[in-house]
Amino acid sequence: MKKSIIKFLNKEFRGINEAALLLGGFAFFSQILGLIRDRILAHSVGAGPVLDIYYAAFRIPDFLYISIASLASVTVLLPFLVDKINGDGEQNHNNARSFLNNVFSAYMVFMLVASILLFIAMPFIAKYIVPGFTSEQLTLLIKISRIMLLSPIFIGLSNLIGTVTQLFRNFFVFSLSPIFYNIGILFGIIYLYPIIGLYGLALGVVIGALVHFLIQVPVVFSHNFFPKFVIKINWTEIFQIVKMSLPRTIALSSNSLAFIVLIALASTLKEGSISLFTFSYNLQSVPVGIIGISYSVAAFPILVQSYSMKDMGNFIGHIIGAAKQIIFWSLPVITLLIVLRAQIVRVVLGSETFSWSDTRLTAAAVALFVLSLVSQGLVLLFVRGYYASGNTRKPLIINVLSSVMVVVLAIIIINLFKNFPILLNHLELILRVRAVPGTIMLALPLAYALGSMLNFSLIWISFKKDFLLGGHSGLFRTFIESLLAALVMGLVSYILLGIFNQIFNLETGLGIFLQGLCSGVLGIFFGIITLTILKNKEFISIKKAFHNKFWQNRVVAPEQTDL
Repeated sequence: MKKSIIKFLNKEFRGINEAALLLGGFAFFSQILGLIRDRILAHSVGAGPVLDIYYAAFRIPDFLYISIASLASVTVLLPFLVDKINGDGEQNHNNARSFLNNVFSAYMVFMLVASILLFIAMPFIAKYIVPGFTSEQLTLLIKISRIMLLSPIFIGLSNLIGTVTQLFRNFFVFSLSPIFYNIGILFGIIYLYPIIGLYGLALGVVIGALVHFLIQVPVVFSHNFFPKFVIKINWTEIFQIVKMSLPRTIALSSNSLAFIVLIALASTLKEGSISLFTFSYNLQSVPVGIIGISYSVAAFPILVQSYSMKDMGNFIGHIIGAAKQIIFWSLPVITLLIVLRAQIVRVVLGSETFSWSDTRLTAAAVALFVLSLVSQGLVLLFVRGYYASGNTRKPLIINVLSSVMVVVLAIIIINLFKNFPILLNHLELILRVRAVPGTIMLALPLAYALGSMLNFSLIWISFKKDFLLGGHSGLFRTFIESLLAALVMGLVSYILLGIFNQIFNLETGLGIFLQGLCSGVLGIFFGIITLTILKNKEFISIKKAFHNKFWQNRVVAPEQTDL
């Protein structure tokens, strides 16, 4: 048994498709737990002021995690650690341990100081995070946010020691951490919330973060690599790490700040807007995590190796190949999510406390979010392409500019909807949410989608200029073939929704689920037929990946990038 596990963990992946499919599998299980979490929250709490406080309370701890913990991420630390431990000598292992102790100590100093300062400053900061909250809501938000400040400390530590689990190829344990994080949150929702209310939800987040960390501790101890706090910190090493990771951290921080502003704007709208906005964002994040993150992470090691060997043909070939797969998967998902949005949202979130109006508004927001699904996935890939080449400046500038534009667009669109109601009426008509209260909230996902598309446009123009040098990428053909298959899927699914409407009882959750499932599955079937007729190359490569038994590959799993 033990030998079989070791053999499994030491397998190399054969290609990007195989690695991405395996990573996507891990992401899928984690996202399913996330959806279960949202389902129970929607049922137990409902979209309203209490859940608005809970979701808004994440913003400051999340920003703390991104702005400090990401400086010591697996992506940054692993190359340093590999360089230190290169070889089997005891001195090399000591050097690696010393390096890890150094990073651990600096991390604890920065994180604890920042947490204490934020704890003290929370009353001042909170009123800017949620300007639309009442004084009672604001007081509760401050208390909940202060409790949640423990979570970025634990998850940051988890990612730090995750460098060790990745170094020794214990990627399976590292991949389990996000799953246990969601289990901790579920514990808070199911068992603590009925007893101590909103405080129980906050404690669930902290418990999840703690388990996220503890699940890896036995493995790290078994390798005798658990870090120790040292008084004498080698600040030269720390500054090297910060210098390398700072562009990525600033980019992540700019995204987090943009999201904070969107939450602030949502707090000034109808009660429950923060909850519905977050629910819809979480739903659209499922395909982003499974497709975009999986392919970009799977491609990164190959891109680094190709660029370091000056093999630009291989570098371009792999990044374009991964881009084609992202387009191939994303377009059908966009179509199905738009057509089946009401069924998906109702099945995932629907309950007595989550009304039909909440369902329709969340479904409309999901439809707007997923318009940028291709853009989000490709941005993740091309940014890693720049990172692999050592150029972190361009993607940083583009990302910060796009984050600013998301905020600007959100403010502009909200004011347009207020001053020119006919524009909002047209959007309500298109998304079938006429007479649903609070539709002005749709300005936020629309702004986010437009900002993501702008981000992709800028980074694609830059990437073509820097790497393709006038050559043809072949992405247009993939886009057209995938779009054709996606339209077939969407059309068939849409027609079948009307047919199954007469067959299943849509007054029940099971009936809605079966209507959406049958329509979607048959739509996918006709989409596959279309791809087969077109002899789509991406579809053929996916079939080869299954033939190669992608689940037997070893990959490096991505660390958690937010709370």
